[in-house]
Amino acid sequence: MTIFTESIVAAVIGHMNVDHPEDNLLIVRAFGRPDATASTMTGVNENGGVWKVTDPSGEHEHVVAWPSGQISERPEIRREVVLLYKAACEALGVSPREEHEPASDHPRGKHGAVEPEDEDKGGKPFSTVIRESSWSDHSDSERATFMEDIMKGRGTKQDYTDLVAQHFFMYEALEAAADSVLGDPAFEGFHVPALVRLPSLEADLRYLMGDDWRDRITPTPATAAYVARIREVSEARWVAGIVAHHYTRYLGDLSGGQMIAKRVAKQHELSGEGVAFYDFAELGSIPAFKDDYRAALDRLGASLSTAERADMLEEVRTAYGFNTAVFVDLGKRKAAAV
Repeated sequence: MTIFTESIVAAVIGHMNVDHPEDNLLIVRAFGRPDATASTMTGVNENGGVWKVTDPSGEHEHVVAWPSGQISERPEIRREVVLLYKAACEALGVSPREEHEPASDHPRGKHGAVEPEDEDKGGKPFSTVIRESSWSDHSDSERATFMEDIMKGRGTKQDYTDLVAQHFFMYEALEAAADSVLGDPAFEGFHVPALVRLPSLEADLRYLMGDDWRDRITPTPATAAYVARIREVSEARWVAGIVAHHYTRYLGDLSGGQMIAKRVAKQHELSGEGVAFYDFAELGSIPAFKDDYRAALDRLGASLSTAERADMLEEVRTAYGFNTAVFVDLGKRKAAAV
């Protein structure tokens, strides 16, 4: 049992298993399973993390307690996982990555974002600053009731179909925006062909709704506002702004989105068709792609002024706000249809 919602647990597990698979192995080797050959995080609760471990004697469930004792808030999960990682590195004689250095007490901007000056002083990569400054906004999106129901397996097939329809409008605007700046050197490394989602969304909607799907879908007010903002940023040819929306959507699809796909496919007996949007097989190694993407973010950040970095951070948070508003609108639309 856990005091954390299933959406929070899914997000943490997805992050650890997709972004930090090597950390899972380090942690279990240092804390009780020294001969482990594979490790996958399977759970999180107030007392510790849970891993499925493979070693020469077979597969085992392995629990590692949080270094600071019992926790109760989501931000504490990240703190404890980082502490476990650093302790594991010390125990095994491995040098920890720079991104796991303890965060200092940064002053906050008007919306709580880390100011770029602090990034410069602390030497943090811009990709890390973006991730840390938008953490609470990501949590807000996960806690939206409509989305939480889908992640917990309480949502209906129609709920999922409605979500796919809104994704279509978002990606129609976003991929047009990306295409408009493909030749800009500042956009290099962000939008590879294997990322493109519009054809898979069209295929999913055709499977879920039929050939007339295009005539049957409409954007929610929040989706319409989201699309309008993406087009506004695109028309201004603001590359950093386009990247802010690109990062928010695609990196989410490659992380928590993979957990959504597994949940929906199992619940509604979908195998490929209907969940093609979440299939990034053509991308190759997702962790490797994420590393390349973060490197591109760091290069972009290095080319921006302090004010430009602040504007981009604000646009990332704006994008998260639109995502949450879309989920709220979908919940309202569902309630009105009852």
